[in-house]
Amino acid sequence: MGLFGFGKKKEKQKPSCACQSNCQTVEVKEIENIANANTVIKVLGTGCKSCHTLLENTKTAVSNMNISAKVEYVDDMAQIAGYGVMSMPALVINEKPVVMGKVLNVEEVKELLKKAGF
Repeated sequence: MGLFGFGKKKEKQKPSCACQSNCQTVEVKEIENIANANTVIKVLGTGCKSCHTLLENTKTAVSNMNISAKVEYVDDMAQIAGYGVMSMPALVINEKPVVMGKVLNVEEVKELLKKAGF
């Protein structure tokens, strides 16, 4: 090993995220009947275009289905960390993360909401 660590073999580091750098859709299967009269749907994101696209698609799906749910956007990293979400954007229904790491289109959001009991 030379001066300043040159010649040192680099160890491959494991990613710190839960997906192990395989960031694709992570969908929680146990979402049946989590809908209720006071449903809050949150889109978690960092402010990027993908996160805002999911927010708009979610608002459109909620409107098209005539659901009286509140749709919020959360970009506070401390709050996001509280959900255990490692890849964004993410969709949360009634405080339960249901999709992480994918921008759903309007039809996909509708299907997810139907699964949730809307």
